[in-house]
This record gives sequence, C-alpha cells and structure tokens, in this order.
Amino acid sequence: MDGNNDVWKGVGIAVAVIVSVILLLLLLRKYLQGRKFTKNDVRMDGKVVIVTGANVGIGKETALDLAKRGAKVYLACRNPQRAESARQEIVEKSNNVNVFTLELDLASMESIRNFVDKFKVQEHHLDVLVNNAGFYGPLERTKDGFEMQIGVNHLGHFLLTNLLLDILKNSAPSRIVVVSSDLYALGRIKKYDLNSEKSYNKYAAYCQSKLANMLFTRVLARRLKGSGVTVNCLHPGIVKSSLRRNDRVLACIMQPFALFYRSPQMGAQTSIMLAVDPDLEKVSGKYFSDCREATPYRIGRDDEMAEWLWTESVRLVGIQEAP
Repeated sequence: MDGNNDVWKGVGIAVAVIVSVILLLLLLRKYLQGRKFTKNDVRMDGKVVIVTGANVGIGKETALDLAKRGAKVYLACRNPQRAESARQEIVEKSNNVNVFTLELDLASMESIRNFVDKFKVQEHHLDVLVNNAGFYGPLERTKDGFEMQIGVNHLGHFLLTNLLLDILKNSAPSRIVVVSSDLYALGRIKKYDLNSEKSYNKYAAYCQSKLANMLFTRVLARRLKGSGVTVNCLHPGIVKSSLRRNDRVLACIMQPFALFYRSPQMGAQTSIMLAVDPDLEKVSGKYFSDCREATPYRIGRDDEMAEWLWTESVRLVGIQEAP
C-alpha cells in the first residue's frame, strides 16, 4: 500500500511540475508579446499616411490600424499584385475605401523618385510617413550597386524621406516613423566598407543597417527642429515575419522559440503609437520599444558617426543639397 501511495505521490508531483512549467511558458509568452497601444479612440480622419512594405507583417498591420482610424493610407510596396491583395483585405477589414497602392522598390533610386513624383501628383498633403520595409539576406546588390541591406533598410528610406520632406513640412504637424531593431546594438558603421565591397557578413550587415536607422533618426530630428515635423524610431520586438525566409539556418535555430514570437499585430503596436498618439506630437529624435521610450546604448547616440553617415548618404543617393 505504501508503495502505491509513493507512486501516486510521484505522479502528482510530476503533473504539478508539468502544469507549472506550462503556466510559466504561457506567462512568458504573454509578457514577450509586449504592450498594446490602447488609445483606440484616436481618429485619423483626413490624415494622409504612407507605409512602406505594407503588404505583409507589421507594415500591413500598421496600415490596417491606421485605416480603421479613418486615415487615407498609401501602401508603398515593391510587388503590385501582393500590394493589391493587401489593399483589398485592409479595405474589407477597415471598412475604409481610402486605401491605395503605389509601387515602390527601395532597391532602386529611380523607383523611389518615380514614387515620390506620382504621390505628389495625387496628394498635396502628408501627415505620417512610416519607414517600415526591410530586407535581410545573403549578399545582393541594389539596382544602383549598393549592398542590399544598407541599400534598402537605410539608403532607400533616406532618399524617400528627404524627397518627401517638403510636403511633410507643408503638412506640419506631421510625423516620420522609422522601424529599427534592438540589433542596432550589435552593429558597427563600416566607414571604409559601408557597401560591403571588401567583406560581407549578412548578420553584421543587417545590424549595421539598423544602427544606420538609429543614427539617421537622430540627425534628421535635429535638422527638423522647429519645423513641426517629428521623427522617432522603434524596436518592434521579435516578430514572426518574412525576413527570416532568406536564412534557413537562422530559421532552424529560432524555430524552438517560435512560441514566443510576437504576432505582426503586436509587433506593429509601437509603430501605431508613434503615428497617432497625441501625446507624442512634439516628441522627436527618440527611441521607443514596447510602446515606451527607451534609452539607446552609446553606439546609438554617436552623433559624430551620425553626421558622417548623413553626409555619406547624401553623396551616395545623389541629393544635391541636404535639407
């Protein structure tokens, strides 16, 4: 009899341990999903918004949320067919017909300039620009010869933003939202090999591009001081996205942790907050994570490097005179 009691006691302890572990995992998952922006009553009626890379992931969720708030949303995407599919879905879910697509390939300076020209023909107002699109993968070159990650994630958005600054200033108060990543902390700006012509490591290149987003935000905020245009950047969290499709090794390594990925909807929350929160109308040059302001590491506050990167970016994208 005592033996049976010991067995059942052992079973009870094992069940209790298993249940406790499951509960802890569920609590951890809920915690890692992050905070939700709760100001659902803030409307965007009459506001014009551009979201790059808005056909999938957090870009699509950002565009959907802003459309639900009544904004006129432009999905700036490389693939017209996927953009149209996303547009139809967003219109249906938001009950807002003012959702449009414009082709934009951030790996082409010509495409970026054409996008801006077409947008300015259609609109004379721009309230929010969300620089969301991103690339991660093996060594590729943009149509202009830039390494793809620095070319799309930084230089493409750098040119796009500068070409839209006039309409943003004329629409003030207006906002620029830059999607970066906490991986900026592992990045280094390669002053003598920014374009990865001497060597290439896709992980290092991605981190460099995210650090470039941070430094770009800091310089632009200083240049826009007093204009009524704000710019802030953010970390969306570890999101289940399409970026890892170009890295099977990383995808396999991260697979056991898939339970803890943020959904695209939760990953979009900080972008949404920076785009619409009335309390942030005059906040600029800051870094946000999990719907809260965060203090960047020293490498993300290197103003000397930030100014060098700005000057080099101006040269590379062919802007005659930096704003």
